[in-house]
Amino acid sequence: MSQPGGLPDGLVVVVKQDCATCRLVEPVLAQLAGGADVPVTVYTQDDPAFPASVEHLDDTELEVSWRHDIETVPTVIRVVDGREVERTVGWLRPEWERVTGVDGLGPELPEHRPGCGSLSVDPDLVDGLRVKFEGSSLHSRRVSLASQEDEFEALFMRGWSDGLPLVPPTEERVLRMLGGTTRDPQDVVAVVPPDLVETTVEKVAIAAVMAGCLPEYLPWVITALEAVCTDEFNMHGVLATTMPVGPVIVCSGPGTEAIGMNSRGNALGQGNRANLTIGRALQLVVRNVGGGRPGGVDRAALGNPGKLSFCFAERPGSPFGTLAEHRGLAPGTDALTVFAGEGPRSIVDQKSRTADELAWSLASCLRTVHHPKLVQGFDAILVICPEHASRFADAGWGYDRIVAELRDRLEIDTAELVVGAGGNAEGLPAGAGGGRINKFAPDGLMLAYAGGDAGLFSAVIGGWVNGSVGARPVTRAVIP
Repeated sequence: MSQPGGLPDGLVVVVKQDCATCRLVEPVLAQLAGGADVPVTVYTQDDPAFPASVEHLDDTELEVSWRHDIETVPTVIRVVDGREVERTVGWLRPEWERVTGVDGLGPELPEHRPGCGSLSVDPDLVDGLRVKFEGSSLHSRRVSLASQEDEFEALFMRGWSDGLPLVPPTEERVLRMLGGTTRDPQDVVAVVPPDLVETTVEKVAIAAVMAGCLPEYLPWVITALEAVCTDEFNMHGVLATTMPVGPVIVCSGPGTEAIGMNSRGNALGQGNRANLTIGRALQLVVRNVGGGRPGGVDRAALGNPGKLSFCFAERPGSPFGTLAEHRGLAPGTDALTVFAGEGPRSIVDQKSRTADELAWSLASCLRTVHHPKLVQGFDAILVICPEHASRFADAGWGYDRIVAELRDRLEIDTAELVVGAGGNAEGLPAGAGGGRINKFAPDGLMLAYAGGDAGLFSAVIGGWVNGSVGARPVTRAVIP
């Protein structure tokens, strides 16, 4: 007898043809069918014709295997009154004889062979099986497409795309994505501007699927969203400004390498899945959940390509530490800093051989951020390449020393900055007080370390208006 949805009483064996051990034990199955004192039921996962020598049932839909937690084939289960009593997996003659109660099994076979993975736990199938046999746990609205509708074009037509093709967020893909975090899918991550919509982990996972993320990227996307949806970062203002800025995500910690982020050659460019899709997923949440779309609240006059995604990792082994460490987190912490910035601008210096020379050279370039005569109102991140960083390391300059030396060289006579000076109408109000003023606010110049081994090219990322009227950088530890 068996209970509804349960296994039949007696011995139950689950096999698949695409398993050398299952093929090895086919004679044993025939031996059991003719010699066991209880019924023997064999289920096959793949080939309905296998095993040919024994009557068997078709489990190619994998429902039996799924519902009874078959992780390895062959699996032998003893069932009494509809309840599993015990099981063994693979082929180990003494265990098979104990579970089946039949002695002398497979005398011509080796005593032991390991089994194979069950199709019901195949990573490519498991999420579809979960939806099929357990029903979906997702709360998001379902969107049905017509049978002749191209799913990729449908995402464009519905206005969900950032201009590039999206991965269709099927239930299977979203469930797989949610496996990348320990957080409950219905936890609220943030209230997303500009429409101030409560956004759950599930919604972020959908955006991550659409962006092309792997599940292990999801905690980084969640953390980035939490960081930009703060009063300090002011995401609504970042969207609404006509300046060409957007979230820049600077990541650090051992987790960046674990998920395959690029911090070396072309770190700020294309070609790395983690870098590009983490930043893209954040932007898709802001676009599709928060309503921050170009032509709507997003009023950028020009924009910049980084508004698709601007995310990179700091290179391990920095001679001056990471940005997150400087902003208060412990060394070795997986962390990110979000900064409202424009696209990177290259700084070329191939002749400086000392830290002092390089500091003067970098300061000259930093003075031009946004405009040579605009001071204190905009922050910047200086991304220092390894060859330039070695100049500072050789001189024993750490993070604070580098920033201090740069700031010393960025003290500017106000007479050079007032309106009309140099024939330039931009600048401080006429009659501004005498003396000197620094290009950046006291905490407005930040450092990051990235880039390839060769190449004397650093970069500066200019920011949006700083302080209470603009955006402040936000640093967060990444929680799985």
